[in-house]
Amino acid sequence: MPWSNQGGSGGSGGPWGSGPGGGPTPPNLDDVLRQGQDRLRAILPGGLGGGRGLTLILIGVAILWAASGFYRVQPDEQGVALVFGEWTSDPETTGPGLHWNYPWPVGEALTPSVETINSIEIGYNSIGKGRGGRTAARTNDVPEESLMLTGDQNIIDIDFSVQWKVRNAGLFLFNIRDPAATVKVAAESAMREVIGQIDIQPALTEAREQVQQDTQVLLQQMLDTYEAGIEITQVQLQDVQPPKAVIDAFDDVQRALQDRDRLQLEADAYRNDIIPRARGEAVQLVQNASAYREKVINEAQGDSSRFLSVYREYVVAKTVTIQRMYLETMSALLKDTEKMVIDSGAEGQLNPIPYLALPELNKAIDRGAAKTGREATQ
Repeated sequence: MPWSNQGGSGGSGGPWGSGPGGGPTPPNLDDVLRQGQDRLRAILPGGLGGGRGLTLILIGVAILWAASGFYRVQPDEQGVALVFGEWTSDPETTGPGLHWNYPWPVGEALTPSVETINSIEIGYNSIGKGRGGRTAARTNDVPEESLMLTGDQNIIDIDFSVQWKVRNAGLFLFNIRDPAATVKVAAESAMREVIGQIDIQPALTEAREQVQQDTQVLLQQMLDTYEAGIEITQVQLQDVQPPKAVIDAFDDVQRALQDRDRLQLEADAYRNDIIPRARGEAVQLVQNASAYREKVINEAQGDSSRFLSVYREYVVAKTVTIQRMYLETMSALLKDTEKMVIDSGAEGQLNPIPYLALPELNKAIDRGAAKTGREATQ
């Protein structure tokens, strides 16, 4: 044994030397304690009065230990106090300021940031940084995350990002193991559910804003169910398009739909032009017919009234009425004709009066002047 020759001369004892009968002798415990006290008194100035000084030392150590339990929570943080590894904060989290918790090894205080905005990319991966430290444009597509089925059984390729922050530090630290992975899986599930309820055409055009809002609401509900202590601040669609394998055919369909819409608009414009015009013409024809009907009725009623009035006069004075009607009729017939009236003589014989045809002479003179003027013009 290595200690066989260390117990003194002439014997083979243990590490503590040779005892009676040659066996090993253990150290005296009282001697060890006494030596330790002597050494402590030698270190302390003046000995500090023995046991009283030791008590003061213990009290000082306890005060320093208790003082180490103070911790500060910054404005962008929440404090989570632990006692023997258990979350025991009351209230659940502590706000900004100075707080106290049991020091190590009994307690511990964690102060995670709750204002830092974290971003998760789904359907794509950004590589590198752009100008000003901004994230570069999408470089790598992840089809297993981005390809989704729409409500009309079409496939759509959606790339989107989710911004989130910590709402409750205690729930965030103790209820979920991998916060980023949890948010990513829940966001992808929420987006698939929302996209599965709308058609592909609205999802590509006017329904993008609604898709973002519905996904954010549904994702927040899912995380609240998990008690994850996470707040979703924004869901942003980055790229929405048909799958690359069918994008050419989809573009052809879109052009056909645009042509259909254009032709529909042209047909509507023609209809809006021709129908009011036809209705106006129909109303005009009806009004003209109504006016003609009123005119004919009024004329007939007037002729009837006039005939009845003449008939009543004829019944009263037949001779006078006949003579008046004869004169009125002859006046109407001879109004525009050239005529010469010859009255009969006293004995019933005609006495013609010499007649100079001055009107015919004037007409002949006028015709000759007109002919002369035309020849001079030519």
